[in-house]
Amino acid sequence: MRGFRMENMNIREIALRTITLEAQAIGELASFVDADFEKITHLLADMKGRLVISGIGKSAIIGAKIVATLNSTGTPAIFMHAADAIHGDLGMVQKDDVVMVISKSGESPEIRVLVPLIKNMGNPLVAMVGNTASLLAREATYVLNTTVSQEACPNNLAPTSSTTAQMVMGDALAVTLMELKGFTSSDFAKFHPGGALGKKLYLRVFDLSNQNEKPVVREDNTLREVIVEITEKRLGITAVLNDTGLLTGVITDGDLRRMLEKKDNLSDVKARDIMSKGPKTVEGDALAVDALDRMRKNNITQLLVTKDGAYAGVIHLHDLIKEGLI
Repeated sequence: MRGFRMENMNIREIALRTITLEAQAIGELASFVDADFEKITHLLADMKGRLVISGIGKSAIIGAKIVATLNSTGTPAIFMHAADAIHGDLGMVQKDDVVMVISKSGESPEIRVLVPLIKNMGNPLVAMVGNTASLLAREATYVLNTTVSQEACPNNLAPTSSTTAQMVMGDALAVTLMELKGFTSSDFAKFHPGGALGKKLYLRVFDLSNQNEKPVVREDNTLREVIVEITEKRLGITAVLNDTGLLTGVITDGDLRRMLEKKDNLSDVKARDIMSKGPKTVEGDALAVDALDRMRKNNITQLLVTKDGAYAGVIHLHDLIKEGLI
């Protein structure tokens, strides 16, 4: 390999050329979303088994990613490496499965061996292929055309634009299946229980507020009683209820400081004199991420939690930070 000649290279131009060529490849895919794409989508939506995706080289890596995307969005899929398939792994293909083989050329030696074996098993064969005149395309039940006019590689050899096209076609198929099946965010949460993403989809306000103290005073409580309640419960806030138990206000550390700046005589101060009316609240059954959104919109760090309109606790910004939602 020749030594680098950085002085003659425009790094930005090379990078931008690569991005432009790959963007062009993606744009060209639009004309390949045809009747076969629709038939494949319905086939996968109605199948009783799984989609078995196979490939060799870079296409195998793309295939594994598409499998992961499909599994996480409600379409059962498994990956079978083409080289391993012809040495025993073909046994993972069951009678109700659909098989998809991904290949740019459609003529790799492993693909040429694998295709007739799949045909003999009687499973529907989908070809995601960049050469519609290839053996793979000719023998397939349906074809997903991922032909690209040029690789981003300067030698037009290394799979770059072609693997990008495969990835995008796989995403198009996965998203179409999601919408066809009516796959919702609740369904998505079932498959993503871990990490911050999962928590955003399933963690409820009550999951966090129930771990906190529940500060509360009555409207006629004294200033001392208010300060003691806020201090003991260590949330920087307390709810204020009237004699019938109805939530009427909220007092925060900030409310206390502002009151002390304005009043000289504190002996007769009651909770009703300090509280802010119409406190910001969130239902306990709401998603925790919705509580975070409300805090951000109102530039506050706590929300009173309610259940059917009644006061039920407090959720604090620190609770959300601790769960990794920020």
